[in-house]
Amino acid sequence: MDIFSILGLIGGLALFLYGMDLMGDSLKKLAGGKLESILARLTSNRFKGFLLGFIVTAIIQSSSATTVMLVGFVNSGIMKLGQTISIIMGANIGTTVTAWLLSTADIGDGAATVMKLFKPDSFTPILAAVGLLMTMMSKNDKKKNTGSMLIGFAVLMFGMDAMSGAVEGLKDNEAFTNILTMFSNNPIMGIIVGTLFTAIIQSSSASVGVLQALSLTCIIPYSTAIPVILGQNIGTTITPIISSISGNTESRRVALSCLYIKMIGVVVVCGIFYLLNHFIGFEFMAQRATAFNIAVVHTLFNIVSTVILLPFCSWIEKLAIKTIKSKEKEHKTDIFDTLDERFLSVPAFAVEKCKDLVGNMAMLSVETFNEAVKLVDKFSTEKFRDIEELEGTVDKYEDKTSTYLVKIAATQMSAKDSKVVTELLHCIGDIERISDHALNIAKAGKEIDDKKISFSSKAKEDISIITAAVTEILDITSNALISDDMELAKRVEPLEQVVDRLKRKIKNGHISRLRQGDCTMELGFILSDLLTNFERISDHCSNIAACLIEMSHDSLETHEYLNNLKAGGVEEFSKMYEEYKAKYYIA
Repeated sequence: MDIFSILGLIGGLALFLYGMDLMGDSLKKLAGGKLESILARLTSNRFKGFLLGFIVTAIIQSSSATTVMLVGFVNSGIMKLGQTISIIMGANIGTTVTAWLLSTADIGDGAATVMKLFKPDSFTPILAAVGLLMTMMSKNDKKKNTGSMLIGFAVLMFGMDAMSGAVEGLKDNEAFTNILTMFSNNPIMGIIVGTLFTAIIQSSSASVGVLQALSLTCIIPYSTAIPVILGQNIGTTITPIISSISGNTESRRVALSCLYIKMIGVVVVCGIFYLLNHFIGFEFMAQRATAFNIAVVHTLFNIVSTVILLPFCSWIEKLAIKTIKSKEKEHKTDIFDTLDERFLSVPAFAVEKCKDLVGNMAMLSVETFNEAVKLVDKFSTEKFRDIEELEGTVDKYEDKTSTYLVKIAATQMSAKDSKVVTELLHCIGDIERISDHALNIAKAGKEIDDKKISFSSKAKEDISIITAAVTEILDITSNALISDDMELAKRVEPLEQVVDRLKRKIKNGHISRLRQGDCTMELGFILSDLLTNFERISDHCSNIAACLIEMSHDSLETHEYLNNLKAGGVEEFSKMYEEYKAKYYIA
């Protein structure tokens, strides 16, 4: 094997790994975070967990990606350790799908014409061409991702072909034959090599693929392939282990459970198999293992070890707990732990978590306002402190969520997810400002209480009307944001105009009472502060609704949208405006 063959092997491996990565990323984007969301909502039923782990991994083609997600779920408190073990077992079988796809390369030239259609040489160029056309010509995200997936698979198969071509000369190489013989006579050495190689490239599917590529041109006996495959299954656990290092105790236990499942499976299966081989002597051990045979062995090992270990999920959980003891000052999970950096590998899921948090943030701002307006009539020091705490929590939401959204924005995501990230980043500031104005209203209530003054009955009536209007605009806005309801969002601006009108009417009424001596300048300043905060809250609701509507049209020209509405040219707007004006009428 000369230097050019080595370069060809490296190039083939690079293409193979890149193709697998591209295919996996495209599949994740196609799933749009839905698979991960289903995993996160999983019940504790181990058989459902096993089935779901199998399906998810078979689709995204990576057991490592599934287990890393599980580490993130447990670290953020979304799932418990016991729920993950059966999923990991399902994922172990799901990852064998890749090996079956690659085994099509083993279809010989003498096969029937129909079978030749399934040979990579026949369909890979077509897949590459179709994928390229879909990627370049389509504007639809799903079609683009489907095209990228096809290109990824084509590149993967070309890489496999390049590797098998590069190592073709090894079949007559005495040194290489001696190495294979060493693995045959010493299966432990084969397990170690398989483990180390897979740990380096961090993918059992990829390392099994490399072994299949070797088998296409080199004579690899079962006695060599079996221990290497067993080792490859252990090596794939390195990814969740590395991912769990920065996590809490529970997440590290998930990674350790993954390692235990693989190691116990290898020890049990290896012990039974080689014991039987010692006494019976399997004749096929000296025979050549084809790419198809390697896929069979890889799948059989995972099925057999899963059947053996599935009834003992709780024991594996206890073993992981006993191995990694809880720390006395263990970090308690809070709602912001869902913003786990592990989820950035699946941007769609990370965006979904942010959307949930922004929805919670909006509801907290509404709650802050609802509690604040109560203090205008009846002040309570305890309630005022609660409002300050609520406002501080909203500030924390803004800080944590906006920081995480910026990180998501730096990842490769679909146009749909990019639009949602932009929308959330625009809305967060307005939501936070709503809580600030709510706190200002609470401070006005405190000032009224401190100075022992009160509004006239007419002023109180006016304040109750504008309070009701602002309460409704907040409810409409928060529900429109959470449910992404454009019909609700369209109702915000007409009501905001009514709030502006109410502010002017109330101010004019105050000036009239001031002239008649029915009100004081001191109360006038407080009333002005209240009205300003009411108006600003409705303005921020208007900004949020305008952003939702414009983003639904792939635009961010919110000022243009608002100006068009205010010009009075929209019949629907005028109708809603009159409806709200009648509902919140001040004589």
